[in-house]
Formats: sequence, C-alpha cells, structure tokens
Amino acid sequence: MRFLASPRFALRALLAASSLVPLCAGCPRTSGQSVSLLGSTSIQPFAELLAERYAKKYPGKFVEVQGGGSTAGLQAAASGLVDIGMCSRSLTDKESRVFTPILIARDGLAIVVNLDNPVTKLSLAQLRALFAGQITNWQEVGGKDGPIWPITREEGSGTRESFVRLVMGNERISRRALTQESNGAVKELVKGDAATIGYMSLGLVGKDLKPLAVEGIPPTVENVLAARYHLVRPLLFVTKGAGNPAAQGFVDFVLSPEGQSLLATEGLVRVQ
Repeated sequence: MRFLASPRFALRALLAASSLVPLCAGCPRTSGQSVSLLGSTSIQPFAELLAERYAKKYPGKFVEVQGGGSTAGLQAAASGLVDIGMCSRSLTDKESRVFTPILIARDGLAIVVNLDNPVTKLSLAQLRALFAGQITNWQEVGGKDGPIWPITREEGSGTRESFVRLVMGNERISRRALTQESNGAVKELVKGDAATIGYMSLGLVGKDLKPLAVEGIPPTVENVLAARYHLVRPLLFVTKGAGNPAAQGFVDFVLSPEGQSLLATEGLVRVQ
C-alpha cells in the first residue's frame, strides 16, 4: 500500500488528525509498539517494504509511513508529530544541530529519459545547461530534432535539493521545467513522452526508463560503490532528542544485515 502526500498539505493533514494512517490499515495497534515516519517520497517505498518485513518478523509491532517530502519530514520530526523524519539529502549545518541523522543507505541520482530517446549520455555541463533552459533541442546533444521538456521536483523535495547541489552549481532550474511532486509522477511523465528528461532515485528507475551515463559513467550500484558515478546522495532517517525504544528497534532492524540486504536488493547502496 502506498501513501502519497503533497509537501504543502502533509503537515496540515497531520495537525488535523490525531494520528497518521497506519501502513497496515485496519490492523489493531498496540500501545508503545507503533513507530511513525514521514518525509522523502524517494525513501517512502523502501521504508514501506522495510515496515512490512519488520511487522512480519515482529508480530504486534507496527510502522506507519507517509510521504510529503524531505522538508515536511524534518518539520514533522522537529515538531514531535512523528518519531522519524525521512530526508533524501544532506542536512545543512543548522539542521545538523537540531537532528540526529541516521544514514540508512546511499542512492545514485539517475538522469532518465524515455526508452525511445536515442540519447545515451550527457556531460555534466550539458545536463546543467539543459535544465537551466540553455539547451532546448535534443539535436544539440545528439538526439532527434525536437524540443526538450525537463521535469523537476517541487520545492522542499530532497531529490531536487540534491540535484541542485550536485548538478546545477550557480545556475537555476528553468521555469520551463515541469514540476512534479513524487518520483512516481516523474517516472510516468518520462515513460509517456520521448521529449522529456527527469531525475530520480536510481533504486526506483526499473525497466520502463533509460538512465543516462553522466560524464561517460552509467548510474549503477557498482559505480556508486566504486565512487565512479558522482551523482550520489545520502538517504537519512532523522530524529530529534532521545526518541523512543520502539523507533530505535525499527532503526536497528533497518541497519541489520536483513534490512540492509533488502535495501540492496531494491537497488540502493548498503551502508552496513
């Protein structure tokens, strides 16, 4: 089951409700055994898989997962509305003084195009110019004659902030870029339109999109591990204060060989 929430409405929804919607909706909840997570839509599907495995391994313990974006996750954790925030970017110095970050995996940031697009690689300079609106035709980068439609993520998205930091430098993303609020939405647009290009978690690309090589290096788990592919970001759980034992139990499971193996199977780079 998937739970999607817009960053603009995530905290409003939390404030309006007394609790999050549990991942195992309809299951009885045991006091003190429930853990709540909210944040990055890049981490969300992986957290849901981990939560499902955790609930099967430890009957009576439940993990509640919602999306909403990295910024919403940090805000919810800071306010005590959830036990764990999910953040798919590095923390700022200010945020590092507020939160305890827990690195659960590393993720390649894949640049993706439609399967019918003949382009297979871009330089970092080409990629930056393309998203800045300075390159507007696929023919300029070895493709067919036709317009380029970049797809970006919304403000507050950890994926967007990582892309800006790793790719854009001092350039701004063009206003021509179409904004989407989840990896899934980016995937569907690129899958359906050969003129588009987007960026998303390597672990979520699947077989429906073509990931491009950047500076001649394909985005693979092996290349991320070997530090050859450089568009890489951390996937973090963040907590504030001491937390609670139930949340620590779930964190321990995520960092265990079983949890890390599950993340690796799903295309992420394990940290343990």
